[in-house]
Amino acid sequence: MSDHFNISGKTVLITGASSGLGRHFAKLLVNHGARVAACARRADLLHSLADELGAQGGTLLPVSLDVGSLSSIREAITKIEDELGPIEALVNNAGIAGQGKVLNISEDDYDRMFDTNTRGAFFMARECAARMIERDNGGAIVNIASAAGIMQMPQLAVYGMTKAAVVHMTKALAREWGRYNINVNAICPGYIATDINSDFFSSEPGRKVIDGLPRKRIGQPEDLEAALLLLLAERGSRLINGSIISVDDGYNLG
Repeated sequence: MSDHFNISGKTVLITGASSGLGRHFAKLLVNHGARVAACARRADLLHSLADELGAQGGTLLPVSLDVGSLSSIREAITKIEDELGPIEALVNNAGIAGQGKVLNISEDDYDRMFDTNTRGAFFMARECAARMIERDNGGAIVNIASAAGIMQMPQLAVYGMTKAAVVHMTKALAREWGRYNINVNAICPGYIATDINSDFFSSEPGRKVIDGLPRKRIGQPEDLEAALLLLLAERGSRLINGSIISVDDGYNLG
């Protein structure tokens, strides 16, 4: 069964790789033998990640990228393919969260979330798929959506809207590009502990959130690994296209 999770030698582009889940995913893919291009705006954090993995015998290409800029996307893809060869898989992970009641969400907050979470994911997928289609060699696109994209979560109205769009986009792209042997799927994480939210979940409000979850616990980044590896592995995901995989400990059941 190990072949079903085999991504060794595969060239993978991952966005939002400088911190949080993206950084964890980048390490995971390198450790499983993939040729990884780690992309984000924070070049300094990407270089520190490359140094860390290099000291462990791994190789990662750090690439500065702003998913909100189409020219930046195209420049990054060209650089990656010049240095690593054709991109075979994309992990659309870049995203920003915004919490608060709707009446308190500013126009800038709204635009910023949609620019990164939805527009950025769309154009990353389009630009990578265009090259996959031109080469006629298939590929895999994994969009990191959210449980907030498939059900209502408190004070995450706009964030949930951006991720709901990503869920719909995943299905639309899967239908359109399946004929080119490009599988497009999404993972919808629930509450996952990261360095970004650790303080919140240690606080009284955070503990109240945890107490309201089906099994009164939050997930760890490691809980997402199997789903990601499966969707990137050619053999394991051969018939998986247009799927929305919830990794939320049953939170989506309400």
